[in-house]
Amino acid sequence: MKTGLFKTLALAAALLASPLAGVASPALANDDQLEIAFDSVFGTQVRQPRDYYSGYTDPLVRQVAMLADGTQGRIGVAAIDLATGREVAILGDQRFPMASTSKIAIAAMFLDGVDRGRWSLTDRYPLILPVSSPALSSPTAPTRRGELMSAADLIDIMITRSSNPATDALLEVVGGPQAVTAWVRERTGITDFELTRNIATLVRDNREFNPATYIDTRDSVSPLAMARFLAGIYQGRYLSQASSDLIIRTMERTRTGANRIRGQMPSDVLVMHKTGTLHNTSSDVGLLTLPDGRTIALAVYVTGQGDGPTRDRRIAAIARAVVDGFSAAGNSSGRVYASAQYPQAEPAPES
Repeated sequence: MKTGLFKTLALAAALLASPLAGVASPALANDDQLEIAFDSVFGTQVRQPRDYYSGYTDPLVRQVAMLADGTQGRIGVAAIDLATGREVAILGDQRFPMASTSKIAIAAMFLDGVDRGRWSLTDRYPLILPVSSPALSSPTAPTRRGELMSAADLIDIMITRSSNPATDALLEVVGGPQAVTAWVRERTGITDFELTRNIATLVRDNREFNPATYIDTRDSVSPLAMARFLAGIYQGRYLSQASSDLIIRTMERTRTGANRIRGQMPSDVLVMHKTGTLHNTSSDVGLLTLPDGRTIALAVYVTGQGDGPTRDRRIAAIARAVVDGFSAAGNSSGRVYASAQYPQAEPAPES
């Protein structure tokens, strides 16, 4: 077993010395090249951002990396200044549970259907209510139909109050989770997005894995993918202006997650966001308009950290650091500063 490990280490060293290693950008430090070489041998692993004291030269990225310290659970961050295109990401390419942040995509797909004349905001659909059943007892959790509501009202409560029955109602209309995944990928070109189960099933079975130590690609997204999706909504690239505005105005009225992105935000920053919460994971994604008129697309996904309030404080601190950093930087040039790929990891017992 030791012999095999030594051979693998030697192979990684050889990769660094090979001509392939030389094609990396001169800006890459030796530790970046080593990380790439080891990834090509071992495969990507659940890992924390690099040591923020030596790994990041940009002050904003260093500050975000410190706040996104993953020693107590993975934290992924992506932020895009829509005025300049500058991107900042910590574990930006690693998958995290979408939880209820997926509801933005479900609403967007429905509104795309409205734009194309397939549906109307006045159409009425029944709430889809969960029926109690043991976890993992069936591929899809049993449900029953509730009261009829207009599509406009369903969109409102699924985003502002994170209503699961309203979400599953619209999810059924658009064709189910796989249809949403296909729509996102085809309409936007974003691939780090996968919706697999309806919300009733996701909530019932959400303790199957510990997201702090195991990446389940079902119902997952990378922070960069979500931030870019939000940017596209804001810029009107996927929907009509009316439909884009409807999503953004509704996100502005979100009632959940007061202690997350909004928690430390200055009063002169306009926050339009959507939260997500499941077992051992909390998230908040949104659009932040600064006093100078610039808008930032932000996605923060936090796992572990001990408890929900601690995760909320992490999100709030990261969001404030991003806003302060972009405000201070002004019109900086665009660059993705740090990201990490996602692995296929073995399940780990919950701690």
